[in-house]
Amino acid sequence: MIMKKIVSNITYIAVLALSLTSCKKFLDQPSDSKFNSETIFENTARAEMVVVGCYSQTFNRELYYQLAMGTDECMSTEGETNSKNQVANYVYTLANIPTSTYAAMYMGIEYANVAIKGLEGMKATSDADQQKINMLMGEVYAIRAMNYLNIVRFFGDVPYTTEPVAQTGIFTSSRTSRDVIYDGCVADLQKAIELLPWKSAGMVSTPERFTKNSAYGILARVALYAAGYSLRWDLNTFSPGSVKVAQRPDAARVKELYQIAANACKAVIDHGENALLPSFETVFRNLITRKYNNESMLEFGQYGNDNNESASGYTNGIFAHTSSMFGKSQPAMAATPTYWFDFKEGDTRRDVTICTYAIAADNGRDMNSYSSNTIGKYRVDWSDQIGTAINKRDINWPELRYSDVLLMYAEALNEFNNGPTAEAKAAYEQVRTRGFGGDAAKIGTTPSDYTGFRNAIIDEREYEFGFESLRRTDLARWGILYEKLTATKQKLIRLANRTDEYANIDAYRVYKRDKATKFQDDVVAIPFTGYKTLSSADSTTLAKSGMVVLRMLGASPQNSQGALTANAALVTNLFRGLEKDKVEILPLATTIIDVNPGLRGQQHPKY
Repeated sequence: MIMKKIVSNITYIAVLALSLTSCKKFLDQPSDSKFNSETIFENTARAEMVVVGCYSQTFNRELYYQLAMGTDECMSTEGETNSKNQVANYVYTLANIPTSTYAAMYMGIEYANVAIKGLEGMKATSDADQQKINMLMGEVYAIRAMNYLNIVRFFGDVPYTTEPVAQTGIFTSSRTSRDVIYDGCVADLQKAIELLPWKSAGMVSTPERFTKNSAYGILARVALYAAGYSLRWDLNTFSPGSVKVAQRPDAARVKELYQIAANACKAVIDHGENALLPSFETVFRNLITRKYNNESMLEFGQYGNDNNESASGYTNGIFAHTSSMFGKSQPAMAATPTYWFDFKEGDTRRDVTICTYAIAADNGRDMNSYSSNTIGKYRVDWSDQIGTAINKRDINWPELRYSDVLLMYAEALNEFNNGPTAEAKAAYEQVRTRGFGGDAAKIGTTPSDYTGFRNAIIDEREYEFGFESLRRTDLARWGILYEKLTATKQKLIRLANRTDEYANIDAYRVYKRDKATKFQDDVVAIPFTGYKTLSSADSTTLAKSGMVVLRMLGASPQNSQGALTANAALVTNLFRGLEKDKVEILPLATTIIDVNPGLRGQQHPKY
């Protein structure tokens, strides 16, 4: 049966929606009528249905859309009156704040709380049955922790419960210190690790479910957020004067959290089941064509009509004309123009991460100008099919990759030891070397001091995890969101004016226009010849020879964001609402407070 309740922070929540239609393609589920709350935990087969259903509320498209834009990598391409553009540019109002992620995460938490209680009451019939119960329990502990992380990293101190509302009968709650929540998440993940099998045990066949491997990785992520910076205020007074970006006050606990993160990553590394693929490109070609590998440790399943939530490849992909063989792909987000130039020459991740072309109606590849580059990791022409629909491309969401474990390990060791150890450098260099196609001679010198290595990690995560919905809150947990974005806007102005580091960039690029002829297109980037200057006569000659001449600071042939000038809207509007010690944490939407009286009087103090 399905029982819906109003709970702490969301309008409605299905307390026992335990049939939960799931996007998971590996498991068929029975109809609602086949079980009820009394019989649902009577055996592990039915209990597994509950746990699989919990995964349906572990991801939400806002996480890759509104809440992932507004960084040095990603910008909104929608109009300035659009709420998604406003949130992406830190123009927060109590009416435009996203609520779907907040609601979905709490729904998943409630499902997990119900499942934990149900699993605790189960009696195993054999050793194998007990192992299955343990695994299922480990999964829901991990789900609960990951969901709380996804709320806290955007909203800070929020209501916290580990009991089902049907049991407590409590439907209102107030803010709880994020430090308490993070510590609870750490404890949940530590329990999950004890209970979960390694992936090699074969108890699950897909990275769409937690294993010990991925629980360790998410533990490291939680610990780094818990130890890091965030916008904080006095929870007793809610005084605007108390608002500041800071770490938690307990320095000893901060140190311990860095140790927890390092140990978690080391456990995965030492176990040896996960590894980087030799090619960064292959990581995303596999993702798009639904192939699993040892680098991908946790994915959110996207297949078919049910809960195909992220729409990856449509809103956050490349532009493909509706008449093209690939069907319409209409991105509402794009690469911040300076991002392409942040990559060092020879870094293979640049042209995979940033797509420099669009697909026209005749399937021709038209190069993008600087203002119109799009997200390349989920490109529709790399798929083997259109998918369920143009806005449901059946592309899984990459929640955790092994490269993240390596870089978190490097970061945690640097923080714990106040400087990089040999192990930290080796982990960092492993990721960076793969980025340069395996050529260690191209990666440059790894810094040996704390600040230099910390900055190297900050940069490397930009190159490695572009458009994977980590950057915005990574910058916040490092305490540099305002500073980094302010610097990015100034860089964008210099790019538009072709001054300083951008003085010698290409003013024109000349290329041969080809057409795509198949799915799983081999092209990564269009070859071109760059020109700092080009006369009208030379341009005409090149065009007559069959080449296309594109003015790189001008408009794009497809999906144009217009010319890139210092006074263009895409420049002047970028980060227009940015305010230090204010926007690093989102306020709560009015609708969230309206359904939870416990939050009244507890709004973000700057709002």
